[in-house]
Amino acid sequence: MTIIWLNHFVLIPFILDKKRYVLYGVLLFACIFIGAYIRSVVSGGHGLSKMFFFLIYTTGAGMAVFFLRRSMHIQKKNNEKEKLQKELELNYLKEQVNPHFLFNSLNSIYALSREQSPETPDVVMQLSELMRYQLESAKKDSVLLKEELQFIENYLLLEDKRLGKRCTIDFIIKGEAQSLKIAPMLLIPFVENAIKHGAQSTNKPSSIDVSATIDNKRLHLQVLNSKPVKVGQQNRTGTGLTNVKRRLNLLYPTTHTLEIDESVKEYCVNLTIDLTV
Repeated sequence: MTIIWLNHFVLIPFILDKKRYVLYGVLLFACIFIGAYIRSVVSGGHGLSKMFFFLIYTTGAGMAVFFLRRSMHIQKKNNEKEKLQKELELNYLKEQVNPHFLFNSLNSIYALSREQSPETPDVVMQLSELMRYQLESAKKDSVLLKEELQFIENYLLLEDKRLGKRCTIDFIIKGEAQSLKIAPMLLIPFVENAIKHGAQSTNKPSSIDVSATIDNKRLHLQVLNSKPVKVGQQNRTGTGLTNVKRRLNLLYPTTHTLEIDESVKEYCVNLTIDLTV
């Protein structure tokens, strides 16, 4: 036991871990030989070779247990670091969603105020309700799916008032959300982008179709919007879409699929998430 403890607490941390392999090997075998010699002297000078190989075996077994425990400890620390990093990144991404959504909503109110629309006060009240939900949901890791879909519906109603007759907006929910939960503010960026790069970028008639289908605890969201010809060559980018892709990869790494198809006249997003967990 003396050799095993000496190896664990002196030789490995102060010599082996500093990559002084030759010196470590020499000192370890020297300790084993001295230990075997002392034991053989105590026992009457017999069995030196037998004791030497016995100590090699016990020291090797002790080293195997030591490195196994060390490996498990390092793995545990790495998992904790990875979990902490994931939480920090998710919090950062979630915090970015708030000002991004508020900025887009204020743009809607600004457009109505410029037109001196009588619906402006109602829209301000709707926005306050949307912001209240957003601030409350931002404190949670997950919210009820039906609440998130209701939030999207209210947002589309607000945009429908702003865009008026020049844009046709349809929102359909199929299936029962029941008690399913989802990460907050995860779906709204796709709807925001449909408005920003569709109806908002042209004065010509446009359309936005949003459908949410719940089947066997799987959510399928489709967002389809017409695309003006003048922006046909532009790539759809932005903080909102980039963040939501990153959040999906962090929150649902193996349980989601995201397909984005673009044609000359349409832009279509198909997102499927397994909400079983």
